[in-house]
Amino acid sequence: MIWTKEIIEERLFEAAEVLRRLPEERVQGYFNTWPKIVHSFDDLVGQQPRLRRPLPSPQAIDRMETTLTWLGWLEPDVAKLAWTRAERTQWKKICWKFGISRATAHRRWDYALSMIVWQLSRGPAPAKRSRAMIVSRVRSDEMKLGM
Repeated sequence: MIWTKEIIEERLFEAAEVLRRLPEERVQGYFNTWPKIVHSFDDLVGQQPRLRRPLPSPQAIDRMETTLTWLGWLEPDVAKLAWTRAERTQWKKICWKFGISRATAHRRWDYALSMIVWQLSRGPAPAKRSRAMIVSRVRSDEMKLGM
């Protein structure tokens, strides 16, 4: 498979959505001895129905787990920014949270996507490299492929 930044971005967005749709974790050992309340039709009239999100498929959960391992290839601050953006947080809130400018946040997001593409396509990144080198090489590879 040919990995591009757009594919990686979509996988990160999907992983965040799948994680959000998983059922909540429940603490073991606590229980309720009260009987369940059975509502009659009259009680339910006029109430808004509670919509339940469908559970993600097993394939989506597998893709999410794989995608989450990709964040381990990034520096911790860049990984946190990438995950925050994957949760579709607005750029303005990201800038406030990390104390950086919009341009810096976008550069780090671009670097995170480029680094993941590099790792998936070429293997481990060289030890002595700059962020700009990774981004430019991935961008030139995508240009060569006509993407």
